[in-house]
Amino acid sequence: MTADPFITPDLEKSFLLTIDVQNDFTLPGAAAEIPGTAAAVPNMVRLVNAFRAARRPVIHMVRLYKEDGSNVDLCRRQQAMRGWNVACPDTPGSELVDELRVPGNTLDAALLLNGLPQKVGEHEWIMYKPRWGAFYQTSLDKMISWLQLNTVVVCGCNFPNCPRTSIFEASERDLRIVVASDAMSGLYQQARVELENIGVQILDTQSCLDWLT
Repeated sequence: MTADPFITPDLEKSFLLTIDVQNDFTLPGAAAEIPGTAAAVPNMVRLVNAFRAARRPVIHMVRLYKEDGSNVDLCRRQQAMRGWNVACPDTPGSELVDELRVPGNTLDAALLLNGLPQKVGEHEWIMYKPRWGAFYQTSLDKMISWLQLNTVVVCGCNFPNCPRTSIFEASERDLRIVVASDAMSGLYQQARVELENIGVQILDTQSCLDWLT
C-alpha cells in the first residue's frame, strides 16, 4: 500500500461500495449474467461481513430498469421496450444476491426510484443509480459527507461499465480508493495500470481484510 499521504486509505473514514450485485447480473444463466460475477461473490461476502463486523458503512448500488424503458440507458432502451426485462422493479431478478442481503430485507423499489436510500442495517444502505456511475443523480455525495467518509473500497459486477465509471467519479471527488481485485468481475490488466496511474490502490480481498482488522 502506498505511503503517499494524499491517497493512502483511511480506515477510520472508510466504507464499502458494492455495485450491481443483483440476481439478473450475477446468477449463472440469468437474463443478463456477467461472466465472473458469481465466482467473485464469495470474496464480496467476506468484505461485506468484515465491514459489518467493524461497524463500518456498507452501501449497495443497484440498477432498476422500468419495463417501459423510460429510465434505461439509451444504448439499452430499445431492448427494454422490446421486452428485455432485466432488473425490473419488484422482481426477484432485481434483488441483491442472497449472500449479500440482510435477512428479511428486499428492495423497496418505490423508495429507491424516488432517489432515497433504503436503510437495511445499522450501518448499511441500498441506493439506486440511474446510470453507470454511483454518483450520477444519486445522494451518494450527501451520504459520504453526512458519514464523514474519505475512503471507498469498491467491489462488484462488471468493471468496464459501472465500477470503472464510479471509481473515476470517486477520484474526481478526491476520495481515497481501494479496488478489491478478486471481488470484482471484468477487471483486466490494462485497467489495473490505468487505475494505479490515478492513485487507486488495488488489493486482493485478504489484503483488504488484513488492513481492515
